[in-house]
Amino acid sequence: MTRVAVIQASSIPFAPVASVDKACQILHRVAGQGAKLAVFPEAFIGGYPKGQSFGSVVGNRSETGRDLYREYVEGAVTLDGPELAALAECVDELNVIVVMGIIERSGRTLYCTAVTFVPGQGIANFHRKLMPTGQERIIWGFGDGSTIDAIATDIGVIGNVICWENYMPALRQAMYAQGVQLYCAPTADDRKSWGSSMVHIALEGRTFVLSACQSIKLEEYPQSYRQAFGLDFKPDEYVMRGGSMIVSPTGEVLAGPVHDCETELYADIDLSTLTRSNLDFDVCGHYSRPDIFELNVNTKAMKSVNFN
Repeated sequence: MTRVAVIQASSIPFAPVASVDKACQILHRVAGQGAKLAVFPEAFIGGYPKGQSFGSVVGNRSETGRDLYREYVEGAVTLDGPELAALAECVDELNVIVVMGIIERSGRTLYCTAVTFVPGQGIANFHRKLMPTGQERIIWGFGDGSTIDAIATDIGVIGNVICWENYMPALRQAMYAQGVQLYCAPTADDRKSWGSSMVHIALEGRTFVLSACQSIKLEEYPQSYRQAFGLDFKPDEYVMRGGSMIVSPTGEVLAGPVHDCETELYADIDLSTLTRSNLDFDVCGHYSRPDIFELNVNTKAMKSVNFN
């Protein structure tokens, strides 16, 4: 049996160092509970700017919105920066694998990224969100197929799919085809309907699903964020309500969902459940029809400029 955890906590927007410090405090509790994997929410480091328009409407952008975007960019992190290096040290110290949602700054573009830290390896894998949803496309770039690989670890094969990427059937199939055993779903979707999707994915992929969402009160956001919500939004109300959960390959909800609080959820999992669940269904094996359906995945890194 392996103990795993999902973390339901609020980030500290515009403050990556403080967010890393908070993550390490949480990880000390998680390690104390014997967990070997901890999954944090989408954009935990850097912040998920729910409710913000950054002053952007069709055909027009405001200077105030550009100022807020500059502040958001300054709160993002690079993969080789000191913030993630500090988190990697904590991972090594506590011997816990961590999947962390970050806002990544690469060049002059931001990406919504899930980073996998493995003790002794640092950043073992990272996945950039392929399809930012709705207004997210204003502030985040698009990932490509070079970051959708799953990785083998001592506790199982880990794959990361962020928020509404989970509604992309082709991406799910690409993850299942890699033999994902621990399907991590950092998200900002706190709707009750999200849980139904997580149960479906666990059943479809015959995989353990670990979904982590932030739980954030408006009063925890910086003043520049709070102004965007207007007077009708009470400070003690939740901007994001959580709903984190862990689901087994047979669709059993092992932990959660929990709303309107910060917490850590735990489950003790047995990977033999995966094999037993394949008796009657294997989406990429005996229940597939490759003679009819075929999926081709481009895993090349796509560059806008190539110097030959």
